[in-house]
Amino acid sequence: MVENTTIKASTKYDVEAEEREKKYGKNYKWLALSNTTLGAFMIGLDGSILLIALPAIFKGLGVNPLVPANISLLLWLLLGYTVVIAALTAALGRISDMIGRVKIYNAGFLIFAIGSLLLFLSSYLIQGVSGALAMILFRVVQAVGGAFMLSNYSAIIVDAFPHKERGTGLGISQVGFVGGSLIGLVLGGILASIDWHLIFTINVPIGIIGTIWAYMSLHEVATIRKDQKIDLPGIITFAASLVLLLISLTYGLLPYGNSSMGWGSPFVELGILAGIATMIGFIFIELRSRDPMFKLELFKIREFGAGALSQFLSNMSRSGLQFILIIWLQGVWLPMHGVSFENTPLAAGIDMIPLILGFVLAGPLAGRLSDKHGSRYLATAGMLIATIGFLLMFTIPLNFNYMEFAVIIFMIGVGGGMFNSPNMNSIMNSVPPENRGSVGGMLSSIFNVAFMFSMIIFFSMLVVGFSQSLPHALYTGLLAENVSSSAALNASRIPPTAALFAAFLGYNPMKTLLPQSVLSSIPASNLNTIVGNEFFPDIISKPLQDGLSIVFISGAIMAFIAAIASSLRGKVITYEGRKIEEK
Repeated sequence: MVENTTIKASTKYDVEAEEREKKYGKNYKWLALSNTTLGAFMIGLDGSILLIALPAIFKGLGVNPLVPANISLLLWLLLGYTVVIAALTAALGRISDMIGRVKIYNAGFLIFAIGSLLLFLSSYLIQGVSGALAMILFRVVQAVGGAFMLSNYSAIIVDAFPHKERGTGLGISQVGFVGGSLIGLVLGGILASIDWHLIFTINVPIGIIGTIWAYMSLHEVATIRKDQKIDLPGIITFAASLVLLLISLTYGLLPYGNSSMGWGSPFVELGILAGIATMIGFIFIELRSRDPMFKLELFKIREFGAGALSQFLSNMSRSGLQFILIIWLQGVWLPMHGVSFENTPLAAGIDMIPLILGFVLAGPLAGRLSDKHGSRYLATAGMLIATIGFLLMFTIPLNFNYMEFAVIIFMIGVGGGMFNSPNMNSIMNSVPPENRGSVGGMLSSIFNVAFMFSMIIFFSMLVVGFSQSLPHALYTGLLAENVSSSAALNASRIPPTAALFAAFLGYNPMKTLLPQSVLSSIPASNLNTIVGNEFFPDIISKPLQDGLSIVFISGAIMAFIAAIASSLRGKVITYEGRKIEEK
């Protein structure tokens, strides 16, 4: 069991680092950092490039994502990747402590490259719904590779750097991930406007180069304890619990019967109950296992427990924000400012740059400062800044001034960057070196589970606020444009989820909501209004504002609780080799 001892960070260059320099050279830490940063960049790029390019992908496949039967395809392309990573990373982190972190990481780069190549080929060879299903399958292959990498990249960095430089290394690597997300938002829109197949081309050369480089440059510097056993019951129950919960919650977003969402579906209810029951079983298994996958005893270390809790809440507050802001930009703000629906994905990616830029600028600086001054105050201040940012988002109108919007999301990005690197630094420094792989996997699982919950909870909140007033607003708006009462009534019954996805994807649903016979009978002036850029955004503005208010207040509450949790961490606990050194 790990002793919960509060200590000050050692100021001497640790013994591990000296031995590593003698064996692999002084530049090994930078080789390890450059490769793991490239891997993080590739994973971040892959996530955001798809987010922006979905309209072009579905159009290229010849699939309408707003048809009820196809909405599940859209959800799985969006969320399936994260479900797989969340289910696998903790187990892979634990296994890496047993067989080697570099081995698992290198295998992940190779699997990710193979998945990227299969996606690229399938985009040319398979069309229609079959093409979408193939993409979902090969995204799962990518996710397996991503899980191999994400469960170990932070541990590899911590192994390679002396403790007094780990915050800097972690901060730079996170810039790789966030920088990839930033470039993906813009590059996805650009490539989609040229040829949607190019979206799946970009990761192939990066994956091949990164795989070769990883096998050539990385070395296993961690001490691997040989007498450990794989916690197979823990791995199975943990993965089963997460898959049951996340699939059930995902299908809760879909309409069921006469309800706008599926929370009353027996499938969803039974899946959630089964997931909770399996998670309880997992906890009992881990408490009795000699070599548990999830080392629950680590939560007895105050810095680790407070850091993990604040990490979960921070990710909960921020992860769904990008998705919600893109809906706001693409569905309302950009069309109101004259941008055609076809061009809103690229424009939204560009408008989101301040959020990512704030994170990129603050992350490395905060990581370096945490090496010198500790993590507690930096991480806590970051979450307080994010809290203020959420509250300011609540105050701005739906048709905002862009500079005001840009400053606020930049502030939220700065808060996230100030929090993430110092928090990760303090957590990784608080655990024994032989547990860094499993801790990296645990943190990656925490991140991805929080991401899923954030997306689902924020989207559900948005739908709740949205669904109350959308039908009436749509019905009265169409009547005012000389649409018959019966046609307006039918159109007003559009599921709120479909309307929000239309906004997210940059579609103008009015062209498909009303039958061609109705459209042809409407006077030309009214028809131009209905299918123009402003009618649908005007209609959904008030319902969307109601939903956004709930989202921003909830985000502020989560960020503030994360700040409180962060402030409760103790002073830095630094492990030198396998010993706790107290000063």
